Order: sequence, then C-alpha cells, then structure tokens
Amino acid sequence: MKQSKRAILAALITLVISALAYYIVLPPLNVFSQAFWGALLFVILVYGAMYALLGGKQAIKIQKNKKDPMTKGMKILLIVAAVPLAVLVLGNLFSSTFFNATKYANIIQVEQAVFEEDMPESNLVTNIALMDSESAAILGKRALGELSNADLESQFQIGENYSQINLGNAPAKVGNLEYVDFFRWINNRDTGVPGYVWVDPVDSNYKYVQFEKPMKYVESAYFSDDLNRKIRFSHPTEIFGEITFEVDEKGNPYYIVSCMSPRVGLFGAMDVTEVIIFNPVDGSSQKYSVENTPSWVDNVFDGYLASQKYDWHGTLGQGFWNSVIGKKNCKVTTDDFGYIVRDDDVWYFTGVTSVSSDESNIGFLLSNARTGKYKFYQVIGAEEYSAMGAAEGEVQEKGYVASFPSLINVSGEATYIMVLKDANGIVKLHALVNVENYSIVATGTTQADAKKAYVELLKSEGVIEEDEAPQMPEEPVEETKEVNIQVREIRIVTVAGESVIYLTGSDGNLYKQQLSRDESLLLVAQGDHLTVTYAETEQEKIYRIVKWVAVNVTKA
Repeated sequence: MKQSKRAILAALITLVISALAYYIVLPPLNVFSQAFWGALLFVILVYGAMYALLGGKQAIKIQKNKKDPMTKGMKILLIVAAVPLAVLVLGNLFSSTFFNATKYANIIQVEQAVFEEDMPESNLVTNIALMDSESAAILGKRALGELSNADLESQFQIGENYSQINLGNAPAKVGNLEYVDFFRWINNRDTGVPGYVWVDPVDSNYKYVQFEKPMKYVESAYFSDDLNRKIRFSHPTEIFGEITFEVDEKGNPYYIVSCMSPRVGLFGAMDVTEVIIFNPVDGSSQKYSVENTPSWVDNVFDGYLASQKYDWHGTLGQGFWNSVIGKKNCKVTTDDFGYIVRDDDVWYFTGVTSVSSDESNIGFLLSNARTGKYKFYQVIGAEEYSAMGAAEGEVQEKGYVASFPSLINVSGEATYIMVLKDANGIVKLHALVNVENYSIVATGTTQADAKKAYVELLKSEGVIEEDEAPQMPEEPVEETKEVNIQVREIRIVTVAGESVIYLTGSDGNLYKQQLSRDESLLLVAQGDHLTVTYAETEQEKIYRIVKWVAVNVTKA
C-alpha cells in the first residue's frame, strides 16, 4: 500500500476509534487538564499503531535504509508523541509543591474566630447533620419501600451519593432516584425519573418527594440521556469537579457542577473557579462565577477539596522542606468532616491537629461549601476519633458505632455531639463528649436525654456550677389520634433490615409499626377489634401505631 493511502486510512481508523473513546471517557478539551494531554497521547499512539499495522511486514522488519519513508514517518510520530508526554511530566513537576510551596500556602485566607461568639448555646441542636450518609441511605430505602407504588420500587433505586444541603435553613440529605439497570431505563426513559428521597439528619425523619416534572438526565441513563455526557457536550472545555444533586427552595431538581482551574502552574492546586447549574428536566444549564453563584446553591466546594486546601495552607507556609523534614508549626485537618448549617449556608466542620500530634486537636475549622470561606477556632482538646472511641466505649456491650461528630457549645464548654448506630446503620443513641476531657461522656435515647445527662456530669465533675447549667427543654408532645378498627389483613415486610408490621383496618387505612419497637403486635390476629392510637406519616392513609389495645368484641 502506498504511503499516502496508508496515512489516510490510518487517520480515518484513528478518527473513528478516538471519537468512540471520547464518547465514553469524555475528557475536557482544555490544555490545563491532564486528561486532555493523555487523550492526545492516546490519539497519536493509535495512529502510529494503525499506520504500522497497515504497513504489514515492512513495518516489523529491520529497516536498513534509514531514508525509507516508513522509517522516517514512525520517527516523526515518536517525536510528536513525546510532546504531550513531556507536557504531562514537566507540567506536573513545575506545578508541584516543591517549586511553589508559598503559592499553595496562600491559596486561602483563614479568619481567626471566637468559638463562644460564633457558636452560641441552644437548647437542642437543629442545624447539625448528626446522621451520616450511610444511615441516610438506609432511611431512604425505607421511604421507597413504604410506598404503595410497587412499580416505582422495582424500576428505580436511590443514587449512591446523598447530598448535604440547606433546605428551609435546616440541614437535609437528598438522594435522587436512578434507574435500576439498562432495561429499566428503556422502559421508563419516556416518563423519566419521578422524584427523590429527603432525609432529616437531625431527627431521622424521611419521605419520598415527587417532582412536578420528572428528570430526563441522570447518571444511570444511557447514550444521550446520560447526565455526564449531556453536560460534557454542552460544556466541552470545562474541567469538571464534583457533580452534586440539589433541590431549590421550591423543590425543583438541579445538578451543581464545579468547574476547576489550576491556581499554580499548568496543573497545580486545582480549585473551583466557576459553577454550572444544570437542569436535568430540560437539559438547560447556566454558568456562574463562584462569587455570583445563587445563594440557594450549597455545594460548590466539596469537603475533601476544602480540607486539602487547608492542609496546603497549614503545612507549606514555611517552605517545602519544612513540611517534609522539620515540620515546624505544620498543622493539618483530621481525615473526615461533618456538616453544620449557618447563615443559610452549609459549612464543613473538621478538627485541626499538629502533624506531630496523635490524639489531640489544636483547634477546629469551618469552611463554607458555597463561598469557600474559612474560619478557625482555637479550641484545644481531644481529636474526633478519640471522642468517637469514648462514646462507643460507653455502650461497648451493644457494639454501636459512632458517626463523625460535630462541635456545639454547652454552658461554655466545647462539646462533641454525635449519634451511635447499630450494625444495621440505624441511629440508636445520641452522645455528648467533652472536648477538653473526653472521659466526660453522656448518652441518651434522644438528644434532650443525652444533653441532660451530660450537664449533670459537668456539674458532678465540677466543670460548671449549678447556676451555669442550661434549662433543659421539654420533650415535644406528639400529636396523635385514636380510632376503633377491625383488622382485615396483616402483613410483615422487611424494610432496610427491619421488620415492619402493617395492619389493614376496616376503615381502609394502613397502620404500621416496627416490630423491634412493639413485638406485642405479633399477638394481633385477623378479625381482632383494636383501639389504635396513631400518628400521621408523610403518606396519605398510612399511619404509625403509637399504642394499641385489644377490644373484647366477638370476631366477625
């Protein structure tokens, strides 16, 4: 085959392969992206391989004539391939912390704040996401399983990642529905994804919420309906960071896409500089600078990026070699974070510790998830994992596991608050641990119970005086109603690892309760007459049993 024909045919084959690879991998067409240079290197190597294969035996035999066109063409290709490889190697080298320690350290500014002023004491904590995403996922499955629409549960599942948002100035975790598999997408693509699950991470409430208009573009869709593909084709040059599901104050769904740019060199210190708000209903999108991002948006900077930027700030301020050898005045965040809602925004919370310390914090950090603002509180005490271990040790016979804690103010005392979960991820207890002295630990079934016990411990240990103790709030009285029914049907369903009993009453309503809370319901038989005290749920005609009494009436 002639050299010109070989080159043209190799180019055509490379074009097809590269187009298919781009459709699958979706790299940004941006010189500041390492993925772009990797993709360019891939294209060059594919062309070289195709050009060589089309040369047949001529391509693999030793070329004695150095002026042979085939040999010269392959040498040119090797030189061209060296360009993106050199960019990747040199770009990473000269963008590294070794050459740019000061630039990395100065990426953020940290405000020194006062704990008692920014975190005033309140009777009950309502602005902290006590529940982690694992427990939220369990409650989300329960919300989906309790729906009377069996088709919905069979066709959809809840996405793996729950987003932490501020909804109505209160923390909420939200997870959108996703298609179960390819065939469910085929069956439902015309009607779309109908809703999402909302979980209250403070008091463990949950519900399924239906959209006014269903979503077309989600991660589990395929081809042109795939969320990532749709966003990439609409914004081919942007370097995407986190893509987070959120709902606005009216319940409309959006995906928040963080767009990254290097702050140091060609590839170094990637940070969020722009935000795309993508509408998954109609596929429209709008781009904003970070400063002009609408206030209802919560997730612009993710918690891992926020922690990483502080670690650069805390370790590189006195140069690269000090961060490696001397480590003088070097400090880093702990390796997890919690969420606090303040000033109508979501903030990440994490401890700050010296790199040479093992079990103590020198302070705490708050970082705004929308604006990227940082606040540091100099509160010395136990680091989070020590406090978690202390809380778990308080009820070690039960084998409960603590969630990552957050910080609250109790009578001027910096205090960790967290929840304890059983093996199924269900929240069982609340725990409070003193930051300065983590041997002071109190637990309770409710937040109010735990706080009451904690205050008594503070008084008994002499940490606070009697007149410093806060007034404990009264437990809210749940609104209930009472009805007389005859049991028509009994069903026991396993929801998120827990057995739930459903009684169909003669009034056509469903009355439910977890058997772990009231095993005596197993004594109820079909046809029994009951007086049921019940509370309303989010679902119409489905009620939660608070108390029941058998009525001495002959069965029908």
